Amino acid sequence: MALNIKPLADRVVIQPEAAETKTASGIIIPDNAKEKPQQGKVMAVGKGTKDDPITVKVGDKVLYGKYAGTELKLEGKDYLIMRESDILAIV
Repeated sequence: MALNIKPLADRVVIQPEAAETKTASGIIIPDNAKEKPQQGKVMAVGKGTKDDPITVKVGDKVLYGKYAGTELKLEGKDYLIMRESDILAIV
């Protein structure tokens, strides 16, 4: 799926994974107690900068900090836009 957004410089757009709805033992977690997901899929990348080229690519599954990025709602879906340096790892 192509997004109608193109991040600038070293920014990336990430679609967060859905938050867990059940614990391992089967207890259902209410909406107000769910943890923010810290894992997602890269949907779009910028061109990078001369000093910092982009190392992630569209489709990569990544881990990022709990409070990283800016929330963005586009075409009815939630996304995060953040600097590549806020990404902790590629899974």
